[in-house]
Amino acid sequence: MEQLTDNALMLQVKEGNLDKLGLLFQRYGKSLYGFYFRITRNAALSEDLVQDVFERVLKYKHTFRGDGKFSTWLYHLARNVLADHLKKTKRAGVSTDLDEQDTLPELAVAPEEALQKEEHLQLMEQALDHLSHEKKELLLLTKLQGLKYKDIATMQGCTETNVKVKVLRAINDLREVFTKLQAKGINI
Repeated sequence: MEQLTDNALMLQVKEGNLDKLGLLFQRYGKSLYGFYFRITRNAALSEDLVQDVFERVLKYKHTFRGDGKFSTWLYHLARNVLADHLKKTKRAGVSTDLDEQDTLPELAVAPEEALQKEEHLQLMEQALDHLSHEKKELLLLTKLQGLKYKDIATMQGCTETNVKVKVLRAINDLREVFTKLQAKGINI
């Protein structure tokens, strides 16, 4: 049996074959959850946001043309879902400061190398949390979700060069924050 591309599946969803949406959810649900969890640090909220994305996929299926990558279109919806959530919680008076998140749990005793690697990862997560929402999102999309600069440029309505510059600045800011946190100690 031939495996359908994401675009082919979405075009079938667009034509009313809603069963194919389940396949797209299987392919992208975990990735979207990871994207949201790294931003919000809230498992329940991340699950809700993923569900919201797929509700929007159904609602806006008529806008999918199939001439670009499905993943670009999907992450465009995902970014809009997050932006709408942040606006809604801000209007409701709920804190949306993503920097005020719980710190990661303490580590269990592990071999020295594994412990250093885990501490380094925790420090990197903290440094990422100190970046602006836009820079954090950009780094997550490019480095962890694997989206191409061209696809992000399409999502953001700018040039690929502009995205490259933004990523470079975000990486430099991350490096600077990481170095400062490292100098002060992990529990900042």
